[in-house]
Amino acid sequence: MTCLRLQPSTLTGEIRIPPSKSISHRAVICAALAEGISSIDNLVFSEDISATLAGLVSLGTTVREVSADPGEPGVLCLEGNPKLQIIQETINCRESGSTLRFLIPLATLTGGPVTFAGAGKLVERPLDAYYELFQLHRIEYQTRDGYLPLTIKGRFSPGEYKLKGNVSSQFITGLMFLLPLLDGDSRIVVTTELESRGYVDLTIDALEKSGITVQNNAYREFFIPGSQQYKAINCRIEGDYSQAAFWLVAGTLGSGLKCLDINAQSLQGDRMILDIMLAMGARIVWTDDSLGVLSAQTVGTVIDAGQCPDLVPVLAVLASLSKGTTRIINAGRLRIKESDRLKATASELNKLGARIHELQEGLLIEGVETLHGGTVDSWNDHRIAMALAVASIRCTEPVYLTGAEAVKKSYPHFWQDFCKLGGRADEWNMG
Repeated sequence: MTCLRLQPSTLTGEIRIPPSKSISHRAVICAALAEGISSIDNLVFSEDISATLAGLVSLGTTVREVSADPGEPGVLCLEGNPKLQIIQETINCRESGSTLRFLIPLATLTGGPVTFAGAGKLVERPLDAYYELFQLHRIEYQTRDGYLPLTIKGRFSPGEYKLKGNVSSQFITGLMFLLPLLDGDSRIVVTTELESRGYVDLTIDALEKSGITVQNNAYREFFIPGSQQYKAINCRIEGDYSQAAFWLVAGTLGSGLKCLDINAQSLQGDRMILDIMLAMGARIVWTDDSLGVLSAQTVGTVIDAGQCPDLVPVLAVLASLSKGTTRIINAGRLRIKESDRLKATASELNKLGARIHELQEGLLIEGVETLHGGTVDSWNDHRIAMALAVASIRCTEPVYLTGAEAVKKSYPHFWQDFCKLGGRADEWNMG
């Protein structure tokens, strides 16, 4: 386990934002289902994306070329296979919830048996929405008391699929990849208010770029014609707002900062970081080629995290150093992420001198002028690790962060970028 000593510092300059992990998952999967060779540029082979790619290879996709330095964006060329087949019976999803929930429906195209394995908290993350559908469609499945490994055997049929909207949009996305390939029309009926709509928008956009039609009826029902064919794609992945959020907060708490490779018209749900920060008094500046922030004293507000749960850890850092009180609501789903992110965020920031009260569905944060440093842990969660890195720049003493390697899950070169902007991080033996 890597421990880093993070010295108080000021981050400034400009940084190229890594490509969107959410869009990358979707592009790779759509390409894998298409006839012919697709090319995907500006792809970072993080642990999550590598898990999805390996899973698709296990189902018959062929990787033709990978051009990338370790941890850096590169180009992937792969040959799709619309008629998936079992090359390897076990798919190791590592710790990637997207890999698991996106590939389970697609694996049923093979008839099975296919086994899904995982590591860390992924083993325990809920799959009840799929289990209920397995029973309705008579798909055989075996689990370890509801946990991974999961073995499935059987095929889904076209028809009506009912899902709750307040569990995870990943289940809806997983079905959206599958249903166009079945031999009849299907509907996904959302029985409660749909949270994380932005992720569903990203899925529909990726499908449309691959020649697939999905009719969105006000996010309560999605009509998907059957017998469709995916088309090979040539695309470039845009910058990730959920990763940009760390640098936007760091620039606001420091001396300003510019983010490159950000799409102002992006469909990413985490683009909400801009609206939230503006409401808190941040100073955001768009130019022709960058998104910048200036140093600002921010104030507390109410943050509804229902549509942007991944932003909570870094927003908690900003709120902790803002004047007044911030209340984060509708964030209960964070308890079943890579860590219990509500507990992890409150626990670790409080060790640094923040004043955070953990609520069942959110956080109550009283702003302080500065943090004092100390020893904290990432909880093996990439977003907790990166949020604590941002917090360190406003500490009066060093922060000793254990589990710093967790950033490899989504942002392998985070620490290089942190130091490039003026951060001070060195390995430390806790003894």
